[in-house]
Amino acid sequence: MSDPSDLVRRAAVRVAALAQDGLAYSVGDPAKDYDTARYRELSELAADLLAAVSTTPREVLRAVLDADSGYATPKVDVRAGVVDEQERLLLLRERSDGLWSLPGGWADPGDRPGEAAVREVLEETGYPVEVVKVVGVWERDVRGKQPPMPVSVFHLYFLCRLTGERVAHSELETLDVGWFGLEELPELSQRRINRWELERLLAHHRDPTLPTEWD
Repeated sequence: MSDPSDLVRRAAVRVAALAQDGLAYSVGDPAKDYDTARYRELSELAADLLAAVSTTPREVLRAVLDADSGYATPKVDVRAGVVDEQERLLLLRERSDGLWSLPGGWADPGDRPGEAAVREVLEETGYPVEVVKVVGVWERDVRGKQPPMPVSVFHLYFLCRLTGERVAHSELETLDVGWFGLEELPELSQRRINRWELERLLAHHRDPTLPTEWD
């Protein structure tokens, strides 16, 4: 049976998206002033519902919802799985929570997904890489990432390989960088990655002919 609080959160995310869509097509049209007011109220109700089932302060949730405009679409996060000859994964320690993750982050407008993954690896670890294949396109909620977010997120996971030696970097965006086997993993940043995803990356490294996976 589904967790009731998670059902409420999912419904609130959908309500927030519908409100955002309505505002995108009604704001600025005098004939739709009443619709605009209703959509704004729906957006506030969505924030109330999210706050009721979350430990995140309402003002933070409200800021996340306000950060997007126009027709609501899922946010896109890219992650790069770099595996060495000893089948160790390249991980980095995040500044925000001190926990470990794969290189990656939000894709920026204008980014090509693969180029974004390559750039993130270089900026966060100092290693130059190239993309081998897309391993998976996974939805954050389906993969059980914690804590839940007030928006829908798609994760694009790329298998990458090294193309050279590590570049000396004076200002890496992370606290630390290291190579880890599956049986020696440090504490993972569960809001970003989980062990199952690392296992799938390693499986595709061992057999690159495996088909791309998706939710």
